[in-house]
Amino acid sequence: MKAAVITFPGSNCDRDLALALGQAGAEVSRVWHKDEALPAGTDLVAVPGGFSYGDYLRCGAIAAHSPIAGALRGHAAKGGYVLGICNGFQVLTELGLLPGALMRNQGLTFICRPAMLQVVTADSNFTRGYAVGQQIRVPVAHHDGNYQIGAEGLAQLRDQERIAFTYAPGLNGSVADIAGVLSENRRVLGMMPHPERAADPALGGTDGAALFSGLVRGLQHA
Repeated sequence: MKAAVITFPGSNCDRDLALALGQAGAEVSRVWHKDEALPAGTDLVAVPGGFSYGDYLRCGAIAAHSPIAGALRGHAAKGGYVLGICNGFQVLTELGLLPGALMRNQGLTFICRPAMLQVVTADSNFTRGYAVGQQIRVPVAHHDGNYQIGAEGLAQLRDQERIAFTYAPGLNGSVADIAGVLSENRRVLGMMPHPERAADPALGGTDGAALFSGLVRGLQHA
């Protein structure tokens, strides 16, 4: 399985994400934001956390217009897999690959601590390594992680089982405590918590490792 990790100016989790994917068995390439094409044979594009372009305008807004954005959008349009974590989630909503928007946290505070998540669906290659209802411990580090979507959009997410993770308990004001959502074809996942920071015992926990190992296994046998 071939994965491409994009680096924008201000990305600070790209190396961690590349390492987590590599440890899970992926062949990882690094892609610079000024590149206009993805490496040949890319199965998964991973958009890391950080502060792309300094989070000017809106978080992820400038990254959504970067030179690599066209290739990323095209990859998703062809049914390719995309994973966006934290700032990467914000980028994916700005690109229109996922519904909703990430707003300033309730209380206007930056939240940086371990969080408990509940797995809402195991029906995706991203979440196949977990059981529905399982609770996992994954760090969060965000200021604009308050996920918002209208009532009709929320009903769609629920009806189509596209809510991947929820906070348990809620921590930033997200509607329905949503921490991660899937695209309609279940090949794009955006999530605010950082599974790459919980994928190695040296980091204090491994609850995030199943996301990467399950994803790699699923794509290897796709």
